[in-house]
Amino acid sequence: MSNLYLLIGGNQGDRQQMLTAATDSIRERIGSVVACSQIYETDPWGTFDSTETLPFLNMALKVETPLGAHECLRVCLDIERQLGRRRGTPEGTQEGARVYSSRPIDIDLILMDDEVIDLPDLTIPHPRMHERRFVLQPLNDIAPTLVHPVLKKSISQLLLECEDYCTCCVYC
Repeated sequence: MSNLYLLIGGNQGDRQQMLTAATDSIRERIGSVVACSQIYETDPWGTFDSTETLPFLNMALKVETPLGAHECLRVCLDIERQLGRRRGTPEGTQEGARVYSSRPIDIDLILMDDEVIDLPDLTIPHPRMHERRFVLQPLNDIAPTLVHPVLKKSISQLLLECEDYCTCCVYC
């Protein structure tokens, strides 16, 4: 069994219901959800393709799974698709910045035990997790002492050092 840490979130439709549906599907298809963070509402991070982008709801999950990382990724992408996520063309760039799109659900693999995977289709730990407060804050709720396998710092330490000044408000 492996410990998989996921960040789930979205900003379209019934955001709370999407988190619940994603969590239920993860429990059914990937493994036992042994910890859930609080739900946080955050402003969109980065450059978006629309000026009318709604805030995101995000939460972190710890999942005990018998699956490998690639199988977890495949299942997460399938869950996103089933919940209405459409990944047409890849997100592009605008003036040197990556451009993001609104979505009903997004499931990111953040960490998996102390694995380090750097492949074209999968990178664990998530390559920008330490730069994003909306990832670190919920992850800190469920695993503050967990150590990033590359940076060799705990989640709580990464959160203290994070220069992203977005506001993470507890949603419920």
